[in-house]
Amino acid sequence: MSQAPSSSAPARHPVDQVLPPGRLGILGLQHVLVMYTGCVTVPLVFGSAAKLDRSTVGLLINADLLVAGLITLIQALGIGKLLGVRLPVVAGATFTAVTPMILIAGEYGMQAVYGSMIAAGVFGLLVAVPFARAVRFFPPLVSGSVITVIGLSLIGVAAGLIAGLDPTAKDYAAPSHLALAGGIILFIILVSRFTRGFLAQVGVLLGLVGGTLVAVPMGLTDFSSVGQAGWLGVSSPFHFGAPQFPVAAVISMCVVMLVTFTESTADMLAVGEMTGRPLSKRDLARGLAADGVSGILGGIMNGFLDTVFAQNVGLVGMTKVRSRYVAAVAGGILVLLGLVPKLGEIVASLPEPVIGAAGLVMFATVTAVGIKTLRTVEFEGTNNLMVVAVSIGIGMLPVVAPSIYHAFPTWVQIIGGSAITSATLAAFLLNLLFNHTAGRGRSATAEPVSATEVAASGPT
Repeated sequence: MSQAPSSSAPARHPVDQVLPPGRLGILGLQHVLVMYTGCVTVPLVFGSAAKLDRSTVGLLINADLLVAGLITLIQALGIGKLLGVRLPVVAGATFTAVTPMILIAGEYGMQAVYGSMIAAGVFGLLVAVPFARAVRFFPPLVSGSVITVIGLSLIGVAAGLIAGLDPTAKDYAAPSHLALAGGIILFIILVSRFTRGFLAQVGVLLGLVGGTLVAVPMGLTDFSSVGQAGWLGVSSPFHFGAPQFPVAAVISMCVVMLVTFTESTADMLAVGEMTGRPLSKRDLARGLAADGVSGILGGIMNGFLDTVFAQNVGLVGMTKVRSRYVAAVAGGILVLLGLVPKLGEIVASLPEPVIGAAGLVMFATVTAVGIKTLRTVEFEGTNNLMVVAVSIGIGMLPVVAPSIYHAFPTWVQIIGGSAITSATLAAFLLNLLFNHTAGRGRSATAEPVSATEVAASGPT
């Protein structure tokens, strides 16, 4: 008798393997815990700087988690040939947009913040494919300079949360507030020093929880509004009114979208390398398009621009779990968290010195990640040191002298007054001048950052 031919199907790639439900849930929750603090810090910092009331900040937190969850699901599972990188990546709110959003809110109002975000999202969808093909124009020389400025520009915001914004106030920089913040920072340092693996990765989250518990007997907490919040609900679209689209605000947020693309590109390439599924330009373009969708969804639902979180890239490297369905479960958990207004209200009620201490560590870590990225740049025999120096200098001008552009039109104040926008434009143009024009010297904008370097600790 003839033997029946083997009908065994080819083994699935580890990225496409579905793990047992229990393990999927635990690993998905682990991803959420690693990125949660970084994700909610953005609405907390923005809400405080924009002088929004506590309930509104709680609404922003819920919208932030909801949009992050939806974008994570899109990235992990994909939508046809249009959206999603289909890798185990987790999306969350990017710090890149914080300073421009604060400036836009102060000059034009919240309607312009979310109108410009929607416009940036549409812009992101339009340029995702061209950007994926022209990523060489945003090498570590450019991204490292900009990421460094992002972190440096936000340290002042953290200081304002710790000390207060009014130097004439009676409790400004109160020793008790500084001591609380210092204790939280010390706790985070000790967790990082004496723990390993997952516990070390959630040190900032543990610092937030511990700092809040210490703040209770100090009289710095007020959770009275939590009882009024519902257990289930969705923030209404366009909560602040019909979106507005001031040209300067739109330009500034479109530049932010390009910076977000550089962040996500490095992280997606790293995950592709780690999982053994290198990305094609089409894969990369689909992942970047999902970032663009985050701008549209964020603008409609009162959320924020999302990027691929580096913390979760590091977690993939640590656990060696390559299934994209783990990230999908994390996205589902984030969506569920975003549907619980009471949770958003609790987070919005955290004391400002506690938020500021955690923010200080995270923003300083962003700066360190930028410096680490610049370590891959070739400086000998090139003009790259000049590119970095001038880009950081121009970017920091509005941080150290906020009124430096006061005599210029409003559109100049919005674009030039944003450290991130001005640093990005300067780094991009200077890189073109020195490294992509005829007669340039020895070009050395550096090789792409490796997976192990991109999967660095620290927020995105």
